[in-house]
Amino acid sequence: MEEIRIISEGKVLSRVYSGTGLASLVQYLTPYRKVFIFCDMAVEHYGRIIEKEAVKAGVNIVDLQTVIATESDKSIYTVLSICNWLMDHNADRNDMLLSVGGGITTDMGGFAASIFKRGIHFAYVPTTLLSQVDAAIGGKTGVNFEDYKNMLGVIRQPDFTYECQEVLASLPKRDFNSGVAEMLKTFIIEDNGNYDKAVTLLSSLNKASRRVELLTSLKEELQELIEAAAAVKAGVVSRDQFESGERRKLNLGHTFAHAIEAEALRREMDITHGEAVAMGMIMAAQLSEKLGIADSISERMTEEFIACGLPTGAPFSIEDLAEAMGKDKKAEGDKIHFILPVKVGEVIIKDLSVEEVKELLKDVK
Repeated sequence: MEEIRIISEGKVLSRVYSGTGLASLVQYLTPYRKVFIFCDMAVEHYGRIIEKEAVKAGVNIVDLQTVIATESDKSIYTVLSICNWLMDHNADRNDMLLSVGGGITTDMGGFAASIFKRGIHFAYVPTTLLSQVDAAIGGKTGVNFEDYKNMLGVIRQPDFTYECQEVLASLPKRDFNSGVAEMLKTFIIEDNGNYDKAVTLLSSLNKASRRVELLTSLKEELQELIEAAAAVKAGVVSRDQFESGERRKLNLGHTFAHAIEAEALRREMDITHGEAVAMGMIMAAQLSEKLGIADSISERMTEEFIACGLPTGAPFSIEDLAEAMGKDKKAEGDKIHFILPVKVGEVIIKDLSVEEVKELLKDVK
């Protein structure tokens, strides 16, 4: 594909590149004096491939550091350990921190790079579908704090994001499906004819008994959808980098999702971010219906999400989620910016209090 750009006031802030394999990434590392690779331990083999190819091409790879990338490890303490590592190796503002992994890894690496010496160069190699269509694009970085999602962080654009399907082939089905939720979310916000295409392809993958083979045969169609989702997000971020207006729409389902994740963390339950987003989008659709904004959209979304392998019913009541929702980053005073679907391809922003939402959803199952 042609590169996707995030542009603000005529200036290119970040680029998204797509390649056929990890070796092609090396050309984008050559301008930097030193490169540090920060890698999710689960995909260290990809980090080692990048390291080997980069060294062959004459890139100065100083070190490769791995991390356990779980929500409980996504903390300020991990970010400080990255800063200590960079300090130990005399990293300076001309150097590059390359984060290889899913959204947790890129969030932490981007945050560390943004605050170390007030900012060094950084880039991402997202290795999950979720991070390729959402988390690694747009400049949001952050870590969890006091059991609440992404409470500490900054918005700063990476120099570039490099995406390739090579890393998706070995992705476990559950992790792949987390990305499915974010892809569908993107097309509910801005469709351009892609939502139905995505449901058709992703439901086929979900039902397939020989999933890896089907994924390989459909790689061009999947790549088109990944690029379309990335382009939607890049376009929205270009128009509203710091989330003062339109970019808030990208949070469809996320106010509920972050509360679900916080409650799951508190109860030591295993719910992925994508699963929480799927549940949160259904709750947002139900809220939209209760307010008379949409008609029967939650039924359609539920049916299609299930076909794509996504959970649709949150295991907590609205009362269970209320406290975490009240601490949502999108809160202003006693109101929260809820993103509500009108139909596929159209969402609106509605300011509601937690108490109003509790009352509206109290009887919804």
